[in-house]
Amino acid sequence: MMQVETCRAQSLGQTERDLWRSFQAADASLASPYFSLGFLDAMAAVRRDTRVLVIREGSEIKGFLPFHKGALGHARPLGGPLSDHHGFIAAPGARFDLEAVLKAAGLKVFDFFGAIGTQAAFRDHAQLVDGSWVIDLSAGYDAWVETRSAVEPKAFRNLRARRRKLEEETASFKFRIQDERPEVLEKAMEWKSRQYRRTSHFDVFSVDWTRKLIDTLVKGGLDNASGLVSSLEVNGELAAAHVGMRSGTVLHYWFPVYDPEFSKLGPGLNLLTEIARTLSGEGLREIHLGPGEYDFKRELASWQFPLASGYVAAPSLLGAARQLAGQIEDAAERLPLGPISTLPGRAFRRIDRLTAFRVA
Repeated sequence: MMQVETCRAQSLGQTERDLWRSFQAADASLASPYFSLGFLDAMAAVRRDTRVLVIREGSEIKGFLPFHKGALGHARPLGGPLSDHHGFIAAPGARFDLEAVLKAAGLKVFDFFGAIGTQAAFRDHAQLVDGSWVIDLSAGYDAWVETRSAVEPKAFRNLRARRRKLEEETASFKFRIQDERPEVLEKAMEWKSRQYRRTSHFDVFSVDWTRKLIDTLVKGGLDNASGLVSSLEVNGELAAAHVGMRSGTVLHYWFPVYDPEFSKLGPGLNLLTEIARTLSGEGLREIHLGPGEYDFKRELASWQFPLASGYVAAPSLLGAARQLAGQIEDAAERLPLGPISTLPGRAFRRIDRLTAFRVA
């Protein structure tokens, strides 16, 4: 008989934490820092709506589902819109009925937008299936370059050309894979905020808890999750930076940014490849680039793993409202109206994204 308990991260005891670690270690699809206890603890430190479902069969814990509990039983994945990957942290071979889990927990709606597509519980409720791009460094940096160069020779010729330009046309340059200077982190977030506003995207750093989350991750001391700030300086000036998050074996490529003044030198890609080169020698096996149809992701990535986006709605007023929104979106996108047909869906997703940044 399945039993589901909702608790705060701080309430997890040593037994639960040991099981969480063992579940993550046993499943390669959970190697991302998004699935680490450290990310859960960091989120709990900055958002009071952070919760965990503890799923038992009899007296045996079979899995965990971290999430944010919103108003009226509306749940969203841990990390909200900042979370590219989420899902169950579960025992090998465990399978769950997502509707049954949510019903047992008293949750009315669960929206997900980057669940691991190999988990049937989410795949069965997916409205959209996407993929997250992966740079595979498991055989080392040189092996990755050799393999991808054979597939994307032009892209890697361009990478080599940018590196030569950096070496030949600058008086000096310096990579810092772990840059602990607070002014670099502050500048990176300032640049990223400016980029969001310039491209008419929501500025995630305009929300207090997102900045606190980055600070918490960068300070370190967390369980298998830590912030990593990397930088490239050219002639003594900051040219590019990346704010990421890593576990023992996976770096999540999170917030890259560069100064357009140095764009001809390819500062962002030079920094990314140097991160890959350096960290591959320190046990890093993968860099997760996340979803999105960007040329650099397609050219550099070794493969993708599936992601599922959708929702589960239980019989309730909130569930009925969520189903109605989904039906309007689906109906509009089937109409032969060209780009206009996507407007309802984009509007709902924008509203949901803005709502997800609010702390209950």
